Formats: sequence, C-alpha cells, structure tokens
Amino acid sequence: MMHGKPQIARFFIVFLLVISGSFLLHAQDGTQNSNSDVKDKSSDDQKQSTSDKSKSVTAPDAEQSGGQDPLSRPKPQTPSGKREKLSSAYKKWLDEDVRWIITSEEESAFKKLTNDSERETFIEGFWLRRDPTPDTQENEYKEEHYRRIAYANEHFAAGVPGWKTDRGRIYIMYGPPDSIDAHPMGGPYQRSAEEGGGSTETFPFEVWRYRYLEALGQQEVEIEFVDDCGCGAYEMTIDRSKKDALLHVPNAGLTTMEEMGMANKADRFRGGLEQLGQGPFNSNNQTKQFDRMETFAKLNTPPPVKFKDLSEVVTSKIRYNLLPFDVRVDFVKLTSDTVLVPITLQVPLRGLTFANKDGVQRAVVNVFGKMSTLSGKTVQVFEDTVRRDIPAELLEKELGTVALWWKAIPMRPGLYRLDVVLKDVNGDKLGTYSKGWTVPDLGGDDKLANSTLILADQVDAVPAREIGTGNFVIGQSRVRPRVQPSDGKPASFKKGENVNFWMQVYNLGVDEKTKKPSATVEYQVINTATKQSVLNFTKSTRTSNGKRL
Repeated sequence: MMHGKPQIARFFIVFLLVISGSFLLHAQDGTQNSNSDVKDKSSDDQKQSTSDKSKSVTAPDAEQSGGQDPLSRPKPQTPSGKREKLSSAYKKWLDEDVRWIITSEEESAFKKLTNDSERETFIEGFWLRRDPTPDTQENEYKEEHYRRIAYANEHFAAGVPGWKTDRGRIYIMYGPPDSIDAHPMGGPYQRSAEEGGGSTETFPFEVWRYRYLEALGQQEVEIEFVDDCGCGAYEMTIDRSKKDALLHVPNAGLTTMEEMGMANKADRFRGGLEQLGQGPFNSNNQTKQFDRMETFAKLNTPPPVKFKDLSEVVTSKIRYNLLPFDVRVDFVKLTSDTVLVPITLQVPLRGLTFANKDGVQRAVVNVFGKMSTLSGKTVQVFEDTVRRDIPAELLEKELGTVALWWKAIPMRPGLYRLDVVLKDVNGDKLGTYSKGWTVPDLGGDDKLANSTLILADQVDAVPAREIGTGNFVIGQSRVRPRVQPSDGKPASFKKGENVNFWMQVYNLGVDEKTKKPSATVEYQVINTATKQSVLNFTKSTRTSNGKRL
C-alpha cells in the first residue's frame, strides 16, 4: 500500500480488429515499436550477426591456408574445447558415492564431460532420474542412498571401508534384507536336504533373504556371504559349499548318502558350479545352476533406473504422427513470493481419434506435463486424462471445435521450462510441447504490478463455496481464456460471441479523497486493415468499485 501523495495508475490497452466475417482481437501493450519494426530490427541484427560470423570464421582460414590442404591443418584449440581436470570431489563421487548404482552408460558419459559446470548438471540429473517423487523438494532416493553408505561403513568394515565390501555393496544397492540367518562364529551346521543333508563344520557365514527384489524381478532371493579367512571380510558366493570348513578334509563332513556309502565325497569335485555332496533331494541342482548364475550376474549389475519414460519422450528429437495442440500460460499473483500459473491446453477435435461406444463417440487424451529448472530439476508435475463424448449424429458438426484443458500450479518467480506430452489413447498420435517461461516477480506490498491480460470468452463470478477451485477459476472469477493458435494468428471470436478482458492490478495507490485504490484503464480497438480506431473508451476504478478492471 502506498502512502503520501496518491498514485493514479493509468493503463493503456490497444486491440487490433480485423473484420472479415469474424472478429479477430489482438492485445498490445501500447509501446511505440510496431511488429514490423521489431521484425526489421531482428532481420538487420541477424544479417549483422551472420556477417560478423562470416568475418570471424572465413578470414583466419584464408590467412592460414596458404595453399595447404585444409583437412591436414591441426584443429585450433578454443577455450571451450579445453578439458578441465577431474577434481578429487568429482572423482570421489564417481568412484565411491555412486560406484554401485551408476550404470556403465552413465559412467562413460560422465567421463566424457569437459568442465565442472557440465558435471554439476549431470549429477543433478543423475539423482533426478532416480527420484520417486520429483514434484517435491526432497529426493528420497538420494537421502536413502547416503544413509545406506553410512550404515555400511559402520557395520561392514573389514580392513577396508564398509561400502567396499560385498555386504556393504548389496546393502547400498538393495537396502536391508527382510531376514538374516547369521552364523558369526561358524561351527556345527546341519545341512538342508537341498545341500545333501548330513552335518559338518562351517566358517562364519550369513544368508540374506529378500522376499522380492524389483530390480531383479525375482521373489525369495537368497544371498550367501562367507568369511573363510576369519578376518571379517564376508564374500558373496554363488557356491553354497564355500562355507564348509571340512570340504577338503577326507571322510569328514559327509552328506547323508556319503555316510550310507551310496556316494563318494570325491565326486563333489568332478566339475559343476557348486561342490555340494549328492543327496536324495538335490538331484536337480545341476538344472538350477543357470538360474543361480543369472541371479548372481544381476546382483553384480547396478539397479536399473526406474523413472525413464518421461525423459525418453521429452528429450527425444524425433517426432512422428503428431497430435497438434496449443498452449497458453498466464501469471497471477498468489502471495508476496508465489505466482499462480494457469496453463490452458487447446486440442482441435479433428486431430483426435474417436471410438464408438453405445452410440456415443468418445475421444480420450492423456496429459502429462512438468515445470523444471534449466538444470533439469523438476519443480511441478501434473497429469490428467481428458475425455470428450459426442453423440454419433453430431460428431461431424463438432469436429470443427476444440477441447480445452486447464491446470493452475503455484510457482516461485524464476526461469523455468514447461514440457507437455499429450497422447491420443484411441490412436497412435503423440503431441509434445517444450518452451522456456519466466515466472515474473509480482512483488511485495509496495510494488505496482499486474497479472497477465487474459482475452476470454467467459468471465463470471463463482459462488462462495467454489472460490479458488474448479476449472478456469481464478480467485472469485471463472475466466475461460481464448487460446491463441500456435501458428501466430490472433485469437478469434465469431459474431455474437462475448469478448472479455480480465486483468488484476496489485498495490494501487490510495486516493486521499475517496480512500480507495485509484486507476484508469483506456481501451482502444483498431482495425488492422485500415489502421483506424473503431472503439475508444476509458474506465476508472471509481466507477467499478475497484473490484474488476
């Protein structure tokens, strides 16, 4: 709120009007530069830039060539091409922090980066790809990963840090097991029937059991660790006989069949993955060897990245069978440091695939979008399913219309990228949109500011119970915008349709006489064909009770 001499804010709004069977309105800010001036200036700047580039590139080549084969000349060393040495911090991140979870492709890509800025961006994206809740500030995966490292170092160290041991590696990759069968002192052990039965003596060992490992896609996974050196260095093994301390002692630690003279202990060493003795219930051990080898191989592979699908769609440069749609983004003050960002999507019905169901034609579109920082950190995610039902006899008539989808998300001021993916469920069309947007700082309580000017076909007051909720509801009003097509043409209105202008102004000065905020808005509509003004009027907050401009 401003004090002292009252500030009378004056807003000047110009609209261009084309009359050709329908009304086309285009909002301008009243500045002196016309579109043609901007285009001419942009063209001149582009020509000048091209000329400068031509001079800076071709001139040195001409001077240095001297008749020499250009392909044999050494490549010039540019500052951007210099490779910054990998510092100890990034080396530690690669070799220690993420050693067990980084994929070979990611590791190869990281090693090819040339400077610390690229490495920082890579690391941020690395954790983002694994974040189970990318729409929150916290990255639970990252926090849990470093907690596991700390736990491994505290509990599994054995002459080397705990994260380097086999138990530490499995714990970091897959978390705590559902149960542990621990034999820290070894000693007498009664074999299971699958291991051949009979009793023996063992080295210290542990069996970790996971009811289900999503990364492996397997249930009831058992992992055995054996400390055959007695030094605390438990090693993961695929051979269950490794824990047998009497394995190489003749006539000791016999299986049930060996004790009965029905098998020879020497037969254990005639090849095979495991050196288990023969028993009545383990005759199929040989057929299970490949399953054990597959599990062992997967346990030695970094867990796959779970959240890939959106990244693959958004980052792909190849587009086919496109689903066309238009996007409108507005900005409305929510709090002193938060801006409400209404996003409106407009999809032509003619581009959708309709399926007949009980005499009704239905189109279904899945919507997925996200707002992210330029470094790739996701700030907001939204998704929805949009359906449009049309009676079969009216389908042809309705195909010339559009479907609207609306979502308002709170954002902090700053520079972001908006990515939107639309999928036609009944067909195979896919539409994508990606553009950078600056969420403006609409200021605190002492800064004169205004929201986006919205050209709308509907502006209505909403009931008190619906304030701030529902489609197209901004505060106390339902504002349905008319979306401008992506081809650059202005939004169009047919004859007989209402044309509404909606905008909020913040922190107006107070008129000392009326003790109310004071502002004046001037409207001007111009015929773009004749450049003549066809409508001029002025509106004051004094005549509108300061509620709506």
